[in-house]
Parts: sequence; C-alpha cells; structure tokens
Amino acid sequence: MNKLLTIAERLDAIVDGIGRLAAWLLPVLVVLTVFDVVTRRYFFGSSAAVQEMEWHLHTAIFALCLGYGYLRNAHVRIEILRERMLSRGRAVVELLGCLFLLLPYMAVLIYFGVDFVASSYAMGEGSSSPAGLPHRWVIKGVLLLGIVLMLLAGISTALRQVLVLFASSADLRARAGEGKG
Repeated sequence: MNKLLTIAERLDAIVDGIGRLAAWLLPVLVVLTVFDVVTRRYFFGSSAAVQEMEWHLHTAIFALCLGYGYLRNAHVRIEILRERMLSRGRAVVELLGCLFLLLPYMAVLIYFGVDFVASSYAMGEGSSSPAGLPHRWVIKGVLLLGIVLMLLAGISTALRQVLVLFASSADLRARAGEGKG
C-alpha cells in the first residue's frame, strides 16, 4: 500500500510542478494583453499574431493548470449530497467518478488527441490569417499535454481514494489525504 502512495505522490509532483510553471504564463499574458490594447488604441492597430498569442496563452494556462486545480480541489463541485457524506462515502464517490468518468474520458481525448496533433504537424498547419502564427501543432500539443496531466491527476486521486478505503493503517489513510477529493 505504501507503493500506491509513493506513485500518487510522484504523479502529484509532476502535475504540481508543471501547473506552478504554467502559472508564470499569467504575467506574460497580462503584459501581452496590455501591449495589444495600447498599440491598437494609440499606435499601429491590431496584430493577428499578437491576438492569436493571447488565445494560445489562455489555452496553455487553462490546459496546464487543470490537473493542478483538480489536485488542489479547486474545481467546481455540486455539493448537494457529498457535503453530507462521511469521508469514506466521499472517497467512494470520488473513486467511482475517477474510474467511470474522468479516466475513461481523458483516455479517449488522448487517443484522438495524438492524431489531432500529429496531423496538424504533418500538414504544417498554421493560422488561417496571413499575419497569424505558424505551427498550430504546438498549441494543440500543449492542449494534449494538459489532458495527459489531468489523466495523471485522476490516477493519483483514484490511488489516494483506494488507500482511504482499503489501507489497514490509519496513518497511511491520513497520509493519502482522507480529506482530499
């Protein structure tokens, strides 16, 4: 059972590290947006490449921080029944949600996402705007990476819920994060 916790902690570290790095894209996005607004209003007008870069940064921030938010329990929940449950009941609901909803959905997205990125790369896909950004496969790859990170976060959460439900040691259950999820 300790091995399950070690795996969950390693997965958490990957998702956490990339999520924290991706958060540094926020100041870049703010500066880019201010630049876009100021130049559009006072100087030479709008640039398709700058606007597309803003969209790409929004996508990267969302995708790369999605798993981080899930691990930190910062996602939206509908707490009608869950808040009234004991920790074991919450663990069962979380585990079932991971096993039957989150993990299969992320696996399907990854399955189709690989072809999505590969075909974009193979055809040299770029912006439809002549002044836009080339290499559309890069942002599609970032989106796919975000989905992989969400899958890793789901696996980690599922492992932790298994420990909460089935670990014989109270210490191990507590270390697994009985209150998480």
